Amino acid sequence: MSLTRRTAEATGAADEPERRPGRRPGRPGGGTGRAVVMLVLVAVGGLVPLFGPRVALDGTGEAAAPGAGGIALLRAVLLAALCVPAGELFVVWLARRVPGAPREAPRSWAPWAAGAGFVAALGLASVVATGNLVPDSPADIDVGGLYETRDGRLALLEINAFAAAGLLALSRRPAAQALPLAAIVVAEALRAHPTTEYSPLVGTGLTLVHLTCAALWAGGLPHVLRTLCTRAWRSTEAGAALLGRYARVAAVLLAAVTATGVWSTLRRMPPGTVLDQLTETAYGRALLAKVLLVVAVAALALWARLRLRRATDPLDACAPARAEVAVLGVVVAVSALLTALPVPIRW
Repeated sequence: MSLTRRTAEATGAADEPERRPGRRPGRPGGGTGRAVVMLVLVAVGGLVPLFGPRVALDGTGEAAAPGAGGIALLRAVLLAALCVPAGELFVVWLARRVPGAPREAPRSWAPWAAGAGFVAALGLASVVATGNLVPDSPADIDVGGLYETRDGRLALLEINAFAAAGLLALSRRPAAQALPLAAIVVAEALRAHPTTEYSPLVGTGLTLVHLTCAALWAGGLPHVLRTLCTRAWRSTEAGAALLGRYARVAAVLLAAVTATGVWSTLRRMPPGTVLDQLTETAYGRALLAKVLLVVAVAALALWARLRLRRATDPLDACAPARAEVAVLGVVVAVSALLTALPVPIRW
């Protein structure tokens, strides 16, 4: 009798799923809820650049460029397509330096991001090929003219770089994507500061650092969270270590983004006119919205850092980190909106 009872108890214990500290049973419908949230975020990310120019220009007396909403949307896709693979490479580099790190990794989004970036770069190149006007038909596009202008050559460089990044993402050496991604960052920095601008070399350098740090920050956090969702990382202490390493580096990236952003703002808006232009110009309004969003992101990052230090389960910090990802997506959309608005006047 006692032998039978002990055998049954042992069998029942073996049939029960293993319970590890820090692991919580999955909630029904959790995947559906995340999918709905993702769709909402994508919709918001598309609405900001599409309708942002009209809202920002209202009452300023400034005129928007033709097709500003569509151009801002294409730039939002291009920036997001740059952030995703750059963040993945950054997190993979961090993960290799975590002691006892598992080899398991989430499926890469880099090939899909490169495809989206390629399409967005083609759309922007078609605008450049028609004299920065939205083409009414393919006949309006002068492809050969792209080789004759600085903006055209930069647009072609971005198209080729996204194509190369996509092919390298599917190769045995995905880390080689770093080279074409760096070319895209350089092209964007040069495009944002034409030679006719005041001290374009300084502006290009600031944008280069700003965009690089922003891409690593905004693209790295989603991949960290996706990595923590894998079984091997979730069931070990390596996941918390990876999140902690990312948080420390992200603090440095945030400081660099803030410093270069303030410097770039003061170059375009002299100190005596900043307050007026932040409320009376479309560029200033969009910039103010971006600043407020970055402050919110910084607050969420600090919250995640505090939870990572105090919680018995360090992975509880994922909750504010997911909210941080959502706000970062809106920041990318507002950043794209800034590129389609009239540059403020240096009074």
